Amino acid sequence: MGGADAKDRATGQWVEVAFDCLPLRTISRVDVPMDASPKLAEKMLRVRSAIEKHGALNTYYLHNATCTYHLTNDPMQGMMRYRFEGVVLTDASDTDARSCDLLVQLAEETCSWLNQAIVDWLAETVQRSVLVEFNRYIRAGDLTKTVERIEQLQQASDDAGGYVGMYL
Repeated sequence: MGGADAKDRATGQWVEVAFDCLPLRTISRVDVPMDASPKLAEKMLRVRSAIEKHGALNTYYLHNATCTYHLTNDPMQGMMRYRFEGVVLTDASDTDARSCDLLVQLAEETCSWLNQAIVDWLAETVQRSVLVEFNRYIRAGDLTKTVERIEQLQQASDDAGGYVGMYL
């Protein structure tokens, strides 16, 4: 029997999802500072729009995010990387990701056989992959750590009379 053995398959990852997570309940201000760069201002407007659309409770803004699919065991053939940004919504206890609203776009690929139908289908699949990975993130305790860290930063900034939240 050819190909990778069971040990190789167990350690490999066919889908890689990476993101920074901003709990929207930690955002106390949504106005854009006058001195914000255009790129930061655009991001802040997207975050504000997410809060207006989905609310801040049990809502998490994912940014600096990628989802990479490996369609073969050679990264030089069959890799598709999507960039995404948007919201994941959890249940009331923050223990289960329920849905997401993401802007997804193909960023990089090494597929000579790629066509638009595949690009579109995998872009839709990113949403499902993100839900699976966000649930893993919750179970690993990373969500709790992120919320605690941001709340500590917010408190420190409030104590100093500063502005924090959007620059994280």
